[in-house]
Amino acid sequence: MQCEFATINSDSKQIKEIFENTKTIAIIGCSPDSSKASNIVANYLKNAGFKIVPVYPKEEEILGEKVYRTLAEIPFKIDMVDIFRKPDVIAQVVDEAIKRGDVDTVWTQLGLVNNEAAKKALDAGIKVVQNHCTKIEHQAL
Repeated sequence: MQCEFATINSDSKQIKEIFENTKTIAIIGCSPDSSKASNIVANYLKNAGFKIVPVYPKEEEILGEKVYRTLAEIPFKIDMVDIFRKPDVIAQVVDEAIKRGDVDTVWTQLGLVNNEAAKKALDAGIKVVQNHCTKIEHQAL
């Protein structure tokens, strides 16, 4: 897949509001490896007071939290879906978020853009942040 420029995104004011209204964050692709960006960011967010929910194909626990295989398996409200997966998987994650009906924000990490999926999320009433790191943005507040 060719790299896209994010044409759909939230501005800094909206990002601040997103963090103010977010309590629970599903980390899609949260690695158990403490040297990986997804683990570092998840650990930061947990220590910053957010409830993190690792979504990963294996492992039972990451950072002391129960691991779910898919977004659909999580049995409680998710405020934000933070995606650490390749751009071609973003559309599938957005579809799952829309189907849940309780996700407020879909966030893709640095280097991850899928404008088609972002538009679909926006059309479903979900806020979108693309190509930004949740850790960097939260630290900047």
